[in-house]
Amino acid sequence: MNRGSEPAANGGRGLGSAVDAAFTSLLEESAEDLYENAPCGYLSTLMDGTIAKVNGTLLGWLGRERDEVVGRMSFSDLLTVGGKLYHETHFAPLLHMRGEVNGIALEIRAADGTRMPVLVTSVVKNGDGGEPLLIRTTLTDARDRRSYEAELLRARRAAEEARRQAEADRVRLQSALAVLQQSLLPDTLPDVPGLVTATHYHTASPDRLGGDFYDLFPLGEDRWAFFLGDVSGKGPEAASLTSLARYTLRTAAAYTADPAAVLATLNTALHDRYTSGEPRYCTAVFGVLQPDGDGFDVRVASGGHPPAVITRADGGAEFLDTPGGMLVGILPDAPFVGAHNRLEPGDSLLLYTDGLTEARVGADRGLFGEEALRAFAAEHAGGGPDGIVAALVELLSGFGDGLNDDTALLCLGVPATPDAAAEGKRT
Repeated sequence: MNRGSEPAANGGRGLGSAVDAAFTSLLEESAEDLYENAPCGYLSTLMDGTIAKVNGTLLGWLGRERDEVVGRMSFSDLLTVGGKLYHETHFAPLLHMRGEVNGIALEIRAADGTRMPVLVTSVVKNGDGGEPLLIRTTLTDARDRRSYEAELLRARRAAEEARRQAEADRVRLQSALAVLQQSLLPDTLPDVPGLVTATHYHTASPDRLGGDFYDLFPLGEDRWAFFLGDVSGKGPEAASLTSLARYTLRTAAAYTADPAAVLATLNTALHDRYTSGEPRYCTAVFGVLQPDGDGFDVRVASGGHPPAVITRADGGAEFLDTPGGMLVGILPDAPFVGAHNRLEPGDSLLLYTDGLTEARVGADRGLFGEEALRAFAAEHAGGGPDGIVAALVELLSGFGDGLNDDTALLCLGVPATPDAAAEGKRT
């Protein structure tokens, strides 16, 4: 049974008959009609470029009559000034050399002066003896493509501008954060007769505020207070907590010289401030220095902070242990542990935050640790505070991405020579 005899649904003609009719109509369409009304422009030129044949589609794009074009114009006459130059210097030589050129973007110029982007493909037709006879050229409308490319270009430029703006905003933010971060640290440390000081602050990320802090300030009566700490969290909340901790410690020290009592005051301030909501706390070491002969008497108290390291003039190093000290701000009546020691000429006291000891090092990415720090400090004890901190800064730079937390260093030392002691050198 052929498709023409199949029953049709709803009494209409069958689908097979409709398809047959469409194919019959297509076969009856003349080749000349297909050429004239093709969805692209066709033209044939002599080898010198003179147009010998052109279809209706291209004439419509040009807004010209056939007798204006055939035998009177060359292909290059249809192009813009820039297109003519490209045709003469690149397109035509390449076509004659290869025999074909594919998908070249050009612009044709209509009779009214308007321009139309096209993609041009040309092929040289040869005679039986291989001699070139004519050039067949196809022009495809590229207006939609040009609009698409222009839109892509606009989108890319917009994206690049957004990226530049985001980078500029990031730089401004980092600058503002750096200024704010610096405001949470002393600009300089005061000169303390007979004492050398050295500090360093490493920010793990320039895009966020850190929570490490330190200070050194006079108490009067030939005494000096110092502290170093690390607040919980990062960002604006940490900055607020850091500011509160610094000013509370300085204020409390004006009323008592007992380091444990100073930390107890800070504990009360933090606990009362953050009673509701997420707990906020810090670790801290607070100490008091007082000249004693050719050295300094040192009294400290710690609240959950890593132990300070004392390096000795003979090259040894030991922890100034303060076991049992609670985190500051967690409990309403937290206990804080005090310790007492003495710095002789050539001795140094190193305070640090846990960004240093918790850095990941080695192939196994283990923690650097407190014992490694003690041994490292002993190796550089002869350099005093300046040498110890400089060596630690170099060490930190070698940790790479293993150093993922802020690190603060504060080192106080008694020079081994009287001349250095008189200078009260600081960095």
